Amino acid sequence: MSTPQRALILGAGQGSRLLPLTEKMPKCLLDLSGRSMLEWQIRGLADNGVPEVVVVTGFHPELVEAELRRVAPSSMRVRTLYNPFYKLADNLASCWMARAELQGSCLILNGDTLFEPAIAKRLFAAPAAPITVTIDRKADYDADDMKVETEGDRLRAIGKTLEAERVNGESIGFLRFEADGASLFVEELERTMRTPQGPALWYLSAINRLASAGADIRVASIEGLEWGELDYPADLVQVRALAASWIERERAAAGGESSAD
Repeated sequence: MSTPQRALILGAGQGSRLLPLTEKMPKCLLDLSGRSMLEWQIRGLADNGVPEVVVVTGFHPELVEAELRRVAPSSMRVRTLYNPFYKLADNLASCWMARAELQGSCLILNGDTLFEPAIAKRLFAAPAAPITVTIDRKADYDADDMKVETEGDRLRAIGKTLEAERVNGESIGFLRFEADGASLFVEELERTMRTPQGPALWYLSAINRLASAGADIRVASIEGLEWGELDYPADLVQVRALAASWIERERAAAGGESSAD
C-alpha cells in the first residue's frame, strides 16, 4: 500500500469541555509532555512519509498557524484552511469546507487523537480499500465512544448510539481514502450538507450512511498500539502520561545509540 499524499487534520474546535484550559487556546495546542497535540500528530505523519498536511482551523487560527510554523518539518508541506463557521457547525462542515483537499490517496485525522507512529504505519499497510477506518477493541464501551459494528474487516455501522449487542470496536478518528473512496465521501458530504441537520453532524455520520448503503468500507485494527483521545480533563491526564512515556522511550533509544557509538 502506498503512502497517502495528504492528511486533513480537523482542528477547528475550541474544546469547551476542557475549559478553562482552552479559554484562549485550541485543545490541539495543549501541552502534552513538552509538545502540543498538533506537534505529536505532525511528527507521526512525517515519520511515515506523508508529504502534505492541511489543518482546518477555527478557534484562534493564528495560534495554530504559529505552532505549525514552529513544528512543521522541512520535508512536509503544511497549510491551513479556516472554517469561519466552527462555532455553529460540527466537523462534517469542516470536511465539507475542505472537500477540494480530499482527492487521491488521503487521510482524515481528528484534531484530538494522539497516536503513536506505528498506528499510521499499520493503517498504510492495510489492504487497499476505497475507505479504511482505524479501530481499536476493548471490553466495554461508554456513551462517548465512536462505536463500530464490523463483519470481518467490513464496516457495517459507526456511531455513538449503536446498540450494545452490535458493537465490536471503536473508531479512533483516523481514516484512509483511496481516490474512489474520497470521491464517494465528498458526494455524501454534499448530499448531507443540503439537509437541515447537515451542519450539526459529525463527519463519521456520512461514513455510516455510506456503510448502510453498502459501500465498500473496511476497518484496520490497531489493537496493541497506543493512542488516546482528548475530550475531557481526565483524558488530558491520560494523554499526558502516554506522551511522557513516549518521550522516555525516545530518550532511552537515543541513549542506546550514543552508547553504541
